[in-house]
Amino acid sequence: MADQLKDGTFISKTMRTILHALSYGNIEVEASRKLADLKKLDPMKIFWKKLDTKVYNKDYEVPVRLYFPSEKMMKEGISGKQSLPVLLFFHGGGWVTESVETYDRVCARMSQSTGQIVASVEYRLAPEHRFPTPLEDCYAAAKALCTNRSVLNTEPDKITIMGDSAGGNLAAAVALRARDTGDFKIERQILIYPALNNCYTEASPYPSVQENGEGYLLTAVKMQDYLKLYESCPEDLQNPYFAPLMEQDLTDMPRTLILTAELDPLRDEGEEYGRRLLEAGNQVEIRRIPGALHGYFALGIKLFHVQESFGYINDFLGQKPGAEEE
Repeated sequence: MADQLKDGTFISKTMRTILHALSYGNIEVEASRKLADLKKLDPMKIFWKKLDTKVYNKDYEVPVRLYFPSEKMMKEGISGKQSLPVLLFFHGGGWVTESVETYDRVCARMSQSTGQIVASVEYRLAPEHRFPTPLEDCYAAAKALCTNRSVLNTEPDKITIMGDSAGGNLAAAVALRARDTGDFKIERQILIYPALNNCYTEASPYPSVQENGEGYLLTAVKMQDYLKLYESCPEDLQNPYFAPLMEQDLTDMPRTLILTAELDPLRDEGEEYGRRLLEAGNQVEIRRIPGALHGYFALGIKLFHVQESFGYINDFLGQKPGAEEE
């Protein structure tokens, strides 16, 4: 026997039992970090073409790891002889866990699958470094790249900012802040099941929080814990750089691709943000991945949901400015 989902696919009782067991309650920071760190033990990492560099957030050195799809592009990117396309990536993990190291395989495969350089930012984590420090680290990386003050030679129109989950939150916040300050211009953003709201209790206006808030790996309880670990004070909850859905003016934003997962408590807020961007006159594409759970993008490249996502991502990256969007 199996449970049928809205799209007609099924989850077996065995899988449902496993999901329930893994969807435990509150966040214990050190235990969660140790579990995430297991992903560092990857024998394939010696084969990836990458380079560690840094940018500065005032007097703090923000580590940035560069991934190259080929030896040729690695030489061209470092030499500065050619302006190359770059994905500036912010990893997920609820602002609390994960790292450049644990996303090594994800970013290496992303570079190979898109044919672009991936620059993965090692922003500082909460609760040791609460809002706005992680955002400031990401913003510094974006500013350095977009103003050609990094090791890479590229142009703003060849740069896309991107993130999954909490990283999607940071990417959206970087885009908002760049628009507000005028420090630099973001041409494109890709938000993968982004965390954009400030409430995951029963008071949430989004049905996906209630429908998918238990039993699908990421729980509503965990999300509420992540918010508390990230915030510096209660007032942060109303800050659009903390929760981008709080922003009332979404005009003049980058061309946007939003990918959501059907069985994710964050599904509806990501799609709502896309609709609001569209209503504000921006070019937006919203794609829901049927049957997918939160976190699917960090799984193996052979997973159908990941392959489907890269199809949308590559189509989006290949479009010229002003092209028709859905």
